Amino acid sequence: KLFRPLVPLQRRLIALRKLATVVDSDVETSVSSLQLFNPTSEHASLREMLRNFVENEVDPQALSYNREEKFNVELFRKLGSLGLLGITVDTQYGGSGMDAVAAVIAHEELAASDPAFCLSYLAHSMLFVNNLAQNGSHEQKAKYLPNACNGSIIGGMGMSEPSVGTDVMGMSTTAIESDDGSYFTLNGSKMWITNGTIDGTTTGDIFLVYAKTSSPNRPSAPRGSNLTSFLVEKGTPGFTLGQKIEDKCGMRASMTAELVFSEVKVPRSNVVGQVGEATLCMMRNLEIERITLAAMSLGIARRSIEVMSSYSQERKAFGKPIGEFGQIQKAISESYAEYMAGRSYVYNVARQIDLQTFGNGLDADGVKLYCGPMAKRVADRAIQVLGGNGYVGNYQVERLWRDSKLLEIGGGTNEAHHKNMTRDIRKLHPKIL
Repeated sequence: KLFRPLVPLQRRLIALRKLATVVDSDVETSVSSLQLFNPTSEHASLREMLRNFVENEVDPQALSYNREEKFNVELFRKLGSLGLLGITVDTQYGGSGMDAVAAVIAHEELAASDPAFCLSYLAHSMLFVNNLAQNGSHEQKAKYLPNACNGSIIGGMGMSEPSVGTDVMGMSTTAIESDDGSYFTLNGSKMWITNGTIDGTTTGDIFLVYAKTSSPNRPSAPRGSNLTSFLVEKGTPGFTLGQKIEDKCGMRASMTAELVFSEVKVPRSNVVGQVGEATLCMMRNLEIERITLAAMSLGIARRSIEVMSSYSQERKAFGKPIGEFGQIQKAISESYAEYMAGRSYVYNVARQIDLQTFGNGLDADGVKLYCGPMAKRVADRAIQVLGGNGYVGNYQVERLWRDSKLLEIGGGTNEAHHKNMTRDIRKLHPKIL
């Protein structure tokens, strides 16, 4: 296919909106023209742009960067020029002003080619950029978001710790308020941080870091009610890279690291939201994180189906294409059905999400709980269909299979989703329908 020039997302959206104004307002939109997966012309345009970008830019580099365990910084910054790094951010701060469905589209399309690259995108655009856009002050957003949206700075979020994962409220990183209230002193460490390093030797550019707060004048608070979120920039004295995590099972082109805080003084102006009230901010952002992680699973499953379907038509055994055998047909058909079930669930949840609200946890957990294992099953079937060819890197599915495992762990383990969903069903949904 010929390469089609990529137009920044903001310009395409403006053009679409201008086009919409010339349409007779009395013309009714037919039900048949509406799609769950592309609910508006803007969403369809976004998907088209992304597929073109993935085919021409992401696919060619995926295998080599994953083998070398390197992060493609140059390619990542191109996402900024396309308006993707601030996809959910208000245009006032340099974003594209789109919704949760747009975020799902971006993650499905990128993950269909390179889930590791997409994971770095998620950590930046959802865990840092969207988090700050929803919870930060105007001054903080004006200072940091334009550069985060154009890719000049690359960020992440610090929540997990060496001994704290699912039990996030048990974190031990502390932030002690100074006597005059002008700054906080952070001590502790954060583990498994995506974009924790970009070059392998220093920290990433900026992070939203959660810590337990206390002050000389504030008594100890109940568990979970004393968390505060801080903006911590690269180069802040005492803020260092602990280690780059290497030899991961999958997601090898996404940098993962430990971050260390030793007497790090953070000015009060870098507190995001209110002191001691970050739990709500955390839970609200976990919802879009889990939905976009589920969207990544969709991308993995879709590409696995495409690969095994194409291969089954080309590979011959016993004198005919293996796609004519029932065992292969079973693998492809069941994979497609499971993928479409997950896709419908994810997009239906995404279209109902208001990024500024909280309370969508049941289905945010649900889509990730379903789609994570689904993607791994589908990638596993693809390897089986390809046989020996599926076990090596050239056909991509072995990498997709390895990458898929993280989606049963990161952003909430399957077991955490079981706990959360059972609690929410008992509490909020005694009658499911």
